[in-house]
Amino acid sequence: MTGDASMFTLEHRDDVAVIVLDMPGGSTNTLRTEFTDELEGLLDEVEDDRDVTGVVIASGKPDSFIEGADIAMFSEVETADDGAALARVGQRVFERIEASSTPIVVAIHGACMGGGLELALACHGRIASDHPATRLGLPEVRLGLIPGSGGTQRLPRLVGLERALELILTGKDISASRARRMGLVDQVVHQAVLVDVASERARTLAAVDRTRGARHRDLVGRVRGTVMEDNPAGRAVLFRQAEANVHVRTHGNLPGPLRAIDVVRTGIEQGPRAGYAAEAQAFGELIVTPQARNLIRVFDMRQALRREARAAQERAVDVRKVAVVGAGLMGAGIAAVTAGRAELPVRLKDLDRDALRRGLRSVRDYLDQRVTRRRISAHDRDRLLSLVRPDTEYRGFGRVGLVIEAVVEDLAIKHRVCKEVAAVTGPDTVLASNTSSIPIDSIAEGHPDPARIVGMHYFSPVPRVPLLEVVEGPRTADWVTATAVDVGRRQGMTVVVVGDGPGLYTSRILGPYINEAAYLLTDGATVDAIDDALETLGFPVGPFRLVDEVGIDVAAKIARVLADGLGSRLTPAPGIEAIVRDGRKGRKNGRGFYHYDTDNGQTTRGDVDPSIYQLVTRSARPAPDADEMVDRALLAMVNEAVWTLGDGVLRTTRDGDAAAVFGLGFPPHLGGPLRYVDDRGPAAVVDRLRMLAADHGERFTPAPLLVEVAERGGRLTSDRTQS
Repeated sequence: MTGDASMFTLEHRDDVAVIVLDMPGGSTNTLRTEFTDELEGLLDEVEDDRDVTGVVIASGKPDSFIEGADIAMFSEVETADDGAALARVGQRVFERIEASSTPIVVAIHGACMGGGLELALACHGRIASDHPATRLGLPEVRLGLIPGSGGTQRLPRLVGLERALELILTGKDISASRARRMGLVDQVVHQAVLVDVASERARTLAAVDRTRGARHRDLVGRVRGTVMEDNPAGRAVLFRQAEANVHVRTHGNLPGPLRAIDVVRTGIEQGPRAGYAAEAQAFGELIVTPQARNLIRVFDMRQALRREARAAQERAVDVRKVAVVGAGLMGAGIAAVTAGRAELPVRLKDLDRDALRRGLRSVRDYLDQRVTRRRISAHDRDRLLSLVRPDTEYRGFGRVGLVIEAVVEDLAIKHRVCKEVAAVTGPDTVLASNTSSIPIDSIAEGHPDPARIVGMHYFSPVPRVPLLEVVEGPRTADWVTATAVDVGRRQGMTVVVVGDGPGLYTSRILGPYINEAAYLLTDGATVDAIDDALETLGFPVGPFRLVDEVGIDVAAKIARVLADGLGSRLTPAPGIEAIVRDGRKGRKNGRGFYHYDTDNGQTTRGDVDPSIYQLVTRSARPAPDADEMVDRALLAMVNEAVWTLGDGVLRTTRDGDAAAVFGLGFPPHLGGPLRYVDDRGPAAVVDRLRMLAADHGERFTPAPLLVEVAERGGRLTSDRTQS
């Protein structure tokens, strides 16, 4: 056995030594540099033991192998040389594993990501469980980095160049079965026999001549490649295709994927030694870039919010059943994640039987997708679908702990639902509103106990957007907020708690962004030029494509709520009402800023509808260029985020940045709207806003808090963050 603070224990199963990773005090395993000496010491010990013929590395965690490196190490890196040195530590210990005279096999159950997969690649055999929790991947590009412990060199040799580039450049994780098909793992077995099979694999490898075994491994790697990969011209084509795909996906905003291609190319063309050196150097240079710093911070924000959500469980009521009122797109999505992820029974209520049928079909479609992706079995799908009970009445509501209303954005209708729900539920039932703009305190006026009213604002489509904005009204009880947070956690959401007010937080900062896009349209810019400019910056969709998805009528209603609640600074752009009066609602009625075609029940977006320009009075002066379009739309959102911080809607800058990134698609490499202010400089942002205000009016008036921070030479994220 090892010391008290050990991450490893050593067990013996006859002639096989089993090294078990079990990081103290955590639910998952992560790698840190201080554990390398301990691991190498254990390897020395088993290699010196003549009774040991093979080694198995396994995890002591119930559903996790190794999640990757401890991200806290990355935040400690100050220079590129420090980053390169960190990479070389990992490379050294994994080279030690690869060079072992005793065959080492890894037994993978649960997440095997980043450094965990790089460790597995260095082993002589890989056995994985067939459990849905077992996923393998190299997600470093999502942090602005590349694999730094040999992954860029070993993966292409094992699975071929094309498959390796796909995994490295996208950061996607794959199932154990797909990993087996591509040759990433040798065998997929039931979890109960995982270590036994891995042990037998180690014995088999020990019986094979080590030199012959190494040659066989290299041959398998080559065979799994394609004919194209086996010649310089073919490889050049693959590298060019990979570079082109990266440019399409990242718009040149992230240097990591292109560096990864260069490093992989170096290893193939100049050999592994040169490849490892290039990998360490690139890792070190990337880790100190602004993009990586921001992406690492975004990762840290999500982890911190998950810890807070787990802590909320102590104050929350244990909800055993949920009801959702409204079976439309949002209601069905909420029901899907409640049954499909939280595995809670759901009463789905709507006045319209056709809406209930469509809602159930949406839930079924979501569960079918999870089956297709091998996240659940067909049996699980049927079991989870049976948890959703549709009804046109309030039957069964007396036994639910949480009711989520997802009816139309109309205060009178929400008040009616509040009264109806209060009449059929118990004294401890929480009522949550999925409102996107109406203050929670206004909704609470329709309920006899305002303390039990809270906002749970989901984003569309609910199963794909990972954010839940929990809105705490001035009369909301603490246990009610905690209950909403806990249910959101169980639904698999990243949960941010914000204060009450018109537009809440996300809709409030999204409103000025979309409004400025409308002003750009009246200034002569085209719809697709505006969308393309913001997508090039890193938003998943541009403002007009987004409005068409959300609904032009919904966006216009939110704009009116913001203007009524916050004043003339947020007056809607001219022309929007004319577009609404024209009956355009976007994708849902096939008429928006873009053309839509419906075929076999699927609605697809086409080109811009040129008739939209006839509804808007447009300036005759030259249209703004892409840089001005980006600056105006982005700063409209950024400035409003600072307004909300000053108004007390946000608890911390971390919450504001996380909600914008995870809910609105704010470019994660920019870190969030409040971090963007610090990176650009508060004084520089104030100066630019004042220039825009002089040209375009009061909507660009700098937030008072922003002016205050700029005048004292401070920073937003250092002054008011807990991240």
